[in-house]
This record gives sequence, C-alpha cells and structure tokens, in this order.
Amino acid sequence: MEFHLPSVPMRKILSYLDAFSLLQIAQVNKRWNTFASTDVLWRKFCLKRWFFYEVVTLELLGTESWKQFFVCRTRQERAKSRAKPEDFTYKEIPVEIGAPRNAYYISGCGLTRDGQGKSVICVVTSMNTISTWDLHKGAVTWVSPVQPSYIKILATLPEMHIAVTVDIESTIKLWDCHNREALATNNMLSSCQSLKAVFTKDGPVVLAGDTSGNLLIFRIPDLHLISRVHVFQYGINELYCSPQKKWVFLSKKHSQILPKVFFMSSLLRTSEFSAPASTILSFPLCQRAFWTPRREDRITLMSIKGSKKITTFVTFDIKLEKEEIGNKIRVKEYAIANFSLKKFEDTLEWMGVSDKNVIVCSTGSSLLIYSITGLHLQTFPYGPGEILRLSVDPLHVIVTFIDGSLELFAWEERSPLLRRCYRLYNKRHMLHRRFVNKTLCDDVSIVRVMTNVPSSSFLMVYTLNNGS
Repeated sequence: MEFHLPSVPMRKILSYLDAFSLLQIAQVNKRWNTFASTDVLWRKFCLKRWFFYEVVTLELLGTESWKQFFVCRTRQERAKSRAKPEDFTYKEIPVEIGAPRNAYYISGCGLTRDGQGKSVICVVTSMNTISTWDLHKGAVTWVSPVQPSYIKILATLPEMHIAVTVDIESTIKLWDCHNREALATNNMLSSCQSLKAVFTKDGPVVLAGDTSGNLLIFRIPDLHLISRVHVFQYGINELYCSPQKKWVFLSKKHSQILPKVFFMSSLLRTSEFSAPASTILSFPLCQRAFWTPRREDRITLMSIKGSKKITTFVTFDIKLEKEEIGNKIRVKEYAIANFSLKKFEDTLEWMGVSDKNVIVCSTGSSLLIYSITGLHLQTFPYGPGEILRLSVDPLHVIVTFIDGSLELFAWEERSPLLRRCYRLYNKRHMLHRRFVNKTLCDDVSIVRVMTNVPSSSFLMVYTLNNGS
C-alpha cells in the first residue's frame, strides 16, 4: 500500500534538504518530482548561492524555472573548471577601445534560456561610442550614436542589459543597448570618479562617487536623483557593494581619510532615516578591499605601509544594531581577524577572498593563499615579474601573465585550498608594446582586453565549446 504525505508537511520536509538531495528525491516518482521541482525550493537555493533579490525575475534571468536556472548555471560553472585547453575556442576581435578599463560583461552569467552559452561584452570605443559584442560570433550587436563629449566611465547592469556612462562634462546617461538613443540623462555637479550599477531590494540603482567626496544615487530607469551624501573631504576612489547590496564600501587613498561603510537602505529610503547610517573602518591607507562572497556582512581590507612595505590584512564584520534610546539603528564594525606580512622580493599587488575565510594574493612571481588569521596554506611559484594581474570570483582565480597567457584555478568545494585547472597560452608572440589591460570572466568565456600602441586594440577571447 502506497503512503502519501499531505502537501504541506511534504514541502516542509523537502525544505530542509540540499540541492543534490532534492534532485535525487525528484527521481522517486511523478508526485515527488512535482514537489521537489517547485520554484519556492529552488529559488531559495539560487538566493543563497547567487544572492538574487526579489526584483530579479525568471524573465530577467532568461529561464523558465528556478530549478532549470540552478541546474544549468551550476553545470556550466563546473564545466569551466573541469575543462581542458582544447575545450576552448580562441579568437581575436578587433575593437577600437577608447579606455581599456571601460569594458564589462552585459550578459549576466552567460547562459541563455535553453541553457546554452552566450557572452556579450560592452566597451567604450575610441570613436566615443559604446558598443556591444557577441563574443561567440565575434560580431558587434549594437552601437550608440557618437557622443559630443569624451566618455570617461562605463558601468553595466547585466540583469537588465543596461549600460551607464559618464562623460567629462559630468553628464550621466542610461542605455538599454538596443535603442539608439539614451533612456535617460542627468548631470552631476562634480566630475565622476567611481561608478556602479546594481540591483538592490528597493530596485536597480546607479551609485556614483565624485571628486568632491559625494556619493550620488540615481534610480533606474529614469536616473532620478534619490540621494546625495557628502562622504569625504576629497574624491571617492573606490566603491564596492556587498554581495546582496546591503552595504556600500567607500574609500579615498589618503593617509588622513579612513574608509566608510554605509547601510544601503538608509541611502535609498531617505524618508525613513533622519541621516544615512554608516561606520568608519579604522584602517588607514587601504589599497584593496574585497567583500566575502556569499557572506553579506564580511569585508577584508589590504594596505601596504612604510619603507619596508609591510602588507597588512584586516577582516571586519559589519553589523546593524538598534540603539537603546530613540529606537534608532547604527552600523557597527568588528575587526575579527588581522595579520601582517613582511616585505617580499616583489610587492603584493592584488588580492581576493573566498567564502571559506581564505585570502589569495599575488606578487609578481608567486600566488599566495592565507587564512584570514594569517595561516599560510599554499604557494604557487612562477618566474620573477611573470604575474601581471589577479582576478578572483566565488568559484575561480585567474592569473594573467606578462606574456598574455593565463592560468585558471578553482576553489575546492570541501577545503579552503585552490586547485590548479589549466593554462591557456597566447596564440601569438606578445610584442613588448602590447599589454593586457583587463581580464574578464563569466561562466562560458574568458576575455582579455589588449592594447597595442600605436596599432589597434583588440579582445583576446576564449569561449567554451560546450557553451557556444
């Protein structure tokens, strides 16, 4: 005799399972498959793994169900780390890039509705336009009109296929990368230094830091100014949002100015807060900052000080607390770990953090892995001056070398260590005047932005064959 649990307790029991267990449960019979495939369960896994917000819909993600998205994206993430060099297609796309740093993905994780790969990148060109490029086809898909003033900064919001630009006249424009004309335009009083377009639980917004030390927040899609907050005496060099956009980290590289963290909701809901809620991090001369992936309240900072070039790392937990009097909230920082490293032969340049409380950093000749308390875990040595740049995300670490090649590492699932995956070599000889200015990565492609003075610049692209 077959026994059936009622729907409510059945869903409750399944809510305690992990994704792998749910996939196994779904194979028992049709009824169990129906329960184990509900959007409520799989949406929870997606929120936990990728920190999506309520406003992020299945339509925006280009998928029919949360389960489909979770399975497809997880499979693609693993495919890239398990791939071999011969699994990639290499191509060079000639693009007249105006500013090498102004290149960003505009296609999300690179997955389409059918689970296949499609990577699209947005760049500012030397013709003072912005354009989008399908990396798999190697073709341009959209070009804006030529702009009257030099485009200084670009940001993208891949979930909405939107780009944001600021020119030297401090004019900010919003583009949907389909229409010829901008969706919206506004003006900043001071020159822009940092720019981010993000999804928050209150909707999509643009954050801009200017040279006067102000943080401005504009609403998408009309670029209505939501708030303007004076943060520093001087300009805002760095602007980083936490994984779920609860916090905004701001810094100015100045010996007398300490970095600050703001509570995002207090910047967006100005009628509910008498003043923006923030805290100051006691860490002068901050060189780098990195929010811990998949942990909303933890950030690690790096500084290099003194003639001996001592490198210091400090990890803070940021908390929101209620004051006993007046029922107001305040932001409080807690330094939970720190350590210092003596001078290396090469100065530490880049750093990143995994969700397992592990810091990865690089000198010109080695890749170093430490716990946030300073325990040395791994070293990957290379030749002197070989490492050019380090790129870190929740799944991978990409080391870019001076000869144009790159090496991909993956974070082990059940340990704090890195696993070396493969090296992708440059397909042609690198001349001394050619430089790798930026390395970008999504689930189905890796891109290097190359400049070749005085000749043209180009995109050096690797795309996964099984994602094309």
